[in-house]
Amino acid sequence: MDDIDAGVWTPSIRKAAGPLYLAIADAIAADILTGALAGGVRLPPQRTLADSLGIDFTTVSRAYAEARRRGLIEGRVGQGTYVRQKRAAPQGGPASGLIDMSMNLPPRFDDPALSSRMWEAMAKLEASHGLGLLMRYQEPGGASADRAAGAHWLAERLPGVSSERVLVAPGAQGALLAILSLIAAPGETICAEALTYPGFRALAAHLRIKLTEVAIDTEGVVPEAFDAICRKERPKALYCTPTLHNPTTATMSLGRREALAALALRHKVPIIEDDAYGLLPKHGPPPLAALAPDLVYHVAGLGKCLSPALRIAYLVAPDARMAARLAGAIRATMGMASPLTAAIATRWIDDGVAEAALAAIRKETAARRTIVAEKLPIAARGANKEAFHLWLRLPAPWTRGEFVSLLRTAGVSVVASDAFALSAPPEAVRLGLGAAATRQELAQSLEIIADLLAQSPAMSSTVV
Repeated sequence: MDDIDAGVWTPSIRKAAGPLYLAIADAIAADILTGALAGGVRLPPQRTLADSLGIDFTTVSRAYAEARRRGLIEGRVGQGTYVRQKRAAPQGGPASGLIDMSMNLPPRFDDPALSSRMWEAMAKLEASHGLGLLMRYQEPGGASADRAAGAHWLAERLPGVSSERVLVAPGAQGALLAILSLIAAPGETICAEALTYPGFRALAAHLRIKLTEVAIDTEGVVPEAFDAICRKERPKALYCTPTLHNPTTATMSLGRREALAALALRHKVPIIEDDAYGLLPKHGPPPLAALAPDLVYHVAGLGKCLSPALRIAYLVAPDARMAARLAGAIRATMGMASPLTAAIATRWIDDGVAEAALAAIRKETAARRTIVAEKLPIAARGANKEAFHLWLRLPAPWTRGEFVSLLRTAGVSVVASDAFALSAPPEAVRLGLGAAATRQELAQSLEIIADLLAQSPAMSSTVV
């Protein structure tokens, strides 16, 4: 868009309505909303606007700063101040406009001010780190500042955890690879939930490690089943997701966690705790690593609670000695986590941006769960409302194969239970509620699913 004359736009404000600088910022927001100020329009220079309003320069300066904080405008060096352009939604996907619900992503929040803070924090890295961040290798377990930031991020879940036990790994998958390379050899056994994370299944297959399923119920791992396996097979470890389990959304109660930790200590079987979703509940039970710190490898990725673009996970080792060994495993298998993405995570944590983003993800998740309750009540029953994925058990006579196939024909992609099952898969699918760019897209996709469930498989068939 061509620049408008810098002297044309003048805000309509009431000087008695609170601080004047806020009134000007509110006027900018209102004119953007109505279309009077379109994206890319250049605003008047601060002194010009001050003169036209008959106010001092510093008031306009504060107003522009407030508008920038809200993500409404941006400054361009040597050019002036402009209304921010709205980023276009990504193109592609099904012709129907529906989305790929097979992806389990945190929902995209609509908060321009927070988005602006996230980008601005990244821009500040040049001043704080310089070229060294871009042109140097770092320790495989992460720089000391990044490990300290990880300890701070985890402090609410793991009070008192020291940075010497925290490693920065290249994503949760990288952390799991480092752990498995140390505690299990090809042919040895690791226990896992009967329905478990597909990435862990793939990793175990790659390393030729045998996975033995442990029965689960509405609270996750059944302690008696774990006890029986420990007595019979002497596994090298137990892998589990105690909070907002993927795919079922089950969360272990404190009593269940204490029972499981006690069994692990009795049998001397380490636990690999995947806490990918652990920060999503505001008041969740403590992690297993807080109950049995000497025996638990705690993996806290940032992909689900902060940003999938940050391939960073904080790996908490049982002690400093094991942390050193894990750092060696990271060096041998992956070299190191990206120093740039680790520095971004540290900056977001230190500036409070990470906490704000987590709060925004929680808020958007709650809004999308409300849509689920409206559009797909059968799936909302018994589901954990703090998770942004959904486990849908299919009513008879639907089979998962028929359901997935017919949904794909309608332009909606979901994941069948086969991806998670270590033995016989149940008739169920997982829906990712965060992949939709907007709540409207999510509602549209859920309506398609609800309509299909209301029919019988025979009536829905397209075979001729």
